[in-house]
Amino acid sequence: MSTPDPAQQELATLNQQLDRLLELVRRLQEENRSLRHSQEQLASERAGLMARNDQARSRVEAMIQRLKALENNG
Repeated sequence: MSTPDPAQQELATLNQQLDRLLELVRRLQEENRSLRHSQEQLASERAGLMARNDQARSRVEAMIQRLKALENNG
């Protein structure tokens, strides 16, 4: 058996590093995609909650106005 050429060893090492980097990029892309999806869902949920909050606020304000009107007329 002959000893491997240092250039071939370096090339093999670089090839392994490249494979690891490519796998890392793939995992990060998938994680990024998942995080963007979660962010979109949370933004949608937040918008819905804000709308419900505004509706509740409007109802409470309307009740307060009716109570004030009853108080003034009664």
